[in-house]
Amino acid sequence: MPYTDVDQLAINTIRVLAADATFHANSGHPGAPMGMAPVAHVLFNRIMRFNPKNPNWVNRDRFVLSNGHGCMLQYALLHLYGYAVSIDDIKAFRQVGSITPGHPESHDTPGVEVTTGPLGQGISNAVGLAIAQAHTAAVFNKPGYDLINNYTYCFLGDGCLMEGVSAEACSLAGHLQLGNLIAIWDDNHITIDGDTNQAFTEDVLKRYESYGWHVLTVEDGDHDLEGIEAAIRKAQEVKDKPTLIQLKTTIGYGSKQQGSHGVHGSPLKADDLKQLKEKFGFNPEESFVVPQEVYDLCGKAAAAGAAAEEEWNQLFAKYGEEYKAEHDDLLRRLRGDLPEGWEKNLPTYTPNDPAVASRKLSEIVLNKIFDAVPELMGGSADLTGSNLTRWKGAVDFQPPSTGLGNYAGRYIRFGVREHGMGAILNGMAAYGTILPYGGTFLNFVSYAAGAVRLSALSQVRVIWVATHDSIGLGEDGPTHQPIEVLTHFRALPNCMVWRPADGNETSAAYYVALTSKHTPSIIALSRQNLPQLEGSAIDKAIKGGYVILEQEKADITLVSTGSEVAICIDAAKLLAEQHNIKARVVSLPCFEVFDTQDKEYRLSVLPDGIPSLSVEVMSTMGWERYSHEQFGLNRFGVADCTNLLAQQKFEFTPEGVAKRALATIDFWKDVPNIRSPINRAFQQII
Repeated sequence: MPYTDVDQLAINTIRVLAADATFHANSGHPGAPMGMAPVAHVLFNRIMRFNPKNPNWVNRDRFVLSNGHGCMLQYALLHLYGYAVSIDDIKAFRQVGSITPGHPESHDTPGVEVTTGPLGQGISNAVGLAIAQAHTAAVFNKPGYDLINNYTYCFLGDGCLMEGVSAEACSLAGHLQLGNLIAIWDDNHITIDGDTNQAFTEDVLKRYESYGWHVLTVEDGDHDLEGIEAAIRKAQEVKDKPTLIQLKTTIGYGSKQQGSHGVHGSPLKADDLKQLKEKFGFNPEESFVVPQEVYDLCGKAAAAGAAAEEEWNQLFAKYGEEYKAEHDDLLRRLRGDLPEGWEKNLPTYTPNDPAVASRKLSEIVLNKIFDAVPELMGGSADLTGSNLTRWKGAVDFQPPSTGLGNYAGRYIRFGVREHGMGAILNGMAAYGTILPYGGTFLNFVSYAAGAVRLSALSQVRVIWVATHDSIGLGEDGPTHQPIEVLTHFRALPNCMVWRPADGNETSAAYYVALTSKHTPSIIALSRQNLPQLEGSAIDKAIKGGYVILEQEKADITLVSTGSEVAICIDAAKLLAEQHNIKARVVSLPCFEVFDTQDKEYRLSVLPDGIPSLSVEVMSTMGWERYSHEQFGLNRFGVADCTNLLAQQKFEFTPEGVAKRALATIDFWKDVPNIRSPINRAFQQII
């Protein structure tokens, strides 16, 4: 069907809306929306399948705006096509409380699939969405029932291509032959600093060809609507490779500053906005105007999408008659619910059970629950044998043509790509049918900090299996020994950081991580063996903190996590035997979960009237919220081939803890009415 003047009017409407919104806010990036309006119109009006009245239809095509600074492009599209984004929402762009924030946020705005803004994350999320689609299709599609066949489309800019995270994710996407992924590169040669020739002169297409991508070029992205559509349809025909379309555009098209970095990150000036509207046939005295014929054109595409969903619903109902178990399982996954009774598979332990490294305890959990939780899917960043993230009998997620596995496989070989893995996990979680996890050393979760932050902001359920959690990992030395990592991620809102002390606490960590629908989790796990502790239990640990060793009229509370809890228990015994001191011990495996308990419970764990000492072989920063004195490690660790010398060097032994407990008691002995660190003038803002 040929393009008409109404199509051009729709394109110019997008441009003017972006210019109006950024001008009204006196903030934002009008250039990318104005330059990409033609491809956006072609994609939404002629290519994509979606139903604005049900943004969560599982077989909708996904759209990701990786160059998220151009978010007014997406907001304009969502408004024009009938999503719950009103013209008043467009007017409230970048205002407090609006659903049109300065970069797209998936939990705020209907129709936004993933939270983007930090460059490179969106295209990496798109790889995760494509992985989830390929896996979901392999699991649920049956002969005659092509239920899951959507595409993931992604717009990205030069900045996304420069960021290393995109290289990690796109390299893996090429290996995985994700033909359902189509990325469109806004090749406008402009970044904030100016022309890309200052810093970015590589041959991008050759790089992507070497990744195993199919590459195409559209020379005139400003006018050649037929060429844009033809390129996307050609990309759809390639089933064994993702596609990168190089789209040559003019940033800020129509502005007096078009083609320059002046229109990248600043609103248009008043005179420029006036001439832009006049040029495109809009009244310069009016703002936020959408011609009715544009609404009508976009409404027809939206109606076609609603019809496509209704046809799909009929197919799905018929599918349910033949494949009831699969039908019901897919619905359950889409609700975010776990299978009934899955938690009965979580292992429990007694003190009579042998000491086991918590990374091994984690592997035991995965082996116990992988059948019971079929949506659990993940892998490791090339550390499978160290992270112990692969269960017995797992099938790798691989292109069938490689002979290494298939798309129904649930174990992913991420390769040495921690940051890419994190961003991919976010995309997998956003798809709606997968519960993803990824493994690496705790120290190298820091490599993925940008993706972890977006997990928390996006409110997605992603699990990090983070092994080698302390100086106890041994001979690798300070480069691999995490000191500040827990402090970093404990400071991150809406992120649970677990450091379990034994098997029951490890099971508890997985229980809370799997049942928390809107919160990512980092489970920090030991390399060294940990004893199964008396007094530990899943139902206690799921509160984030509890008394593991109680004493009446105690002189001190020792509060700890992970491998140091057992040391504190031994220190309490030593204090009793050698000094007639009564010490109670608290295990605090997850600050964030403990903080959600009511104050009465938290004060029962960390009561008034008694000094407390925290013990953790990590930075002491943050522990002042739970203890009066802190014993930790505010320096880098040391290489240690025995795994014990380092603990002895820094006195993380029962004797070392007891010495500091005595000093704490002595310091606080003359202080009347010692107040618990829980008792504060006001509640923290959470």
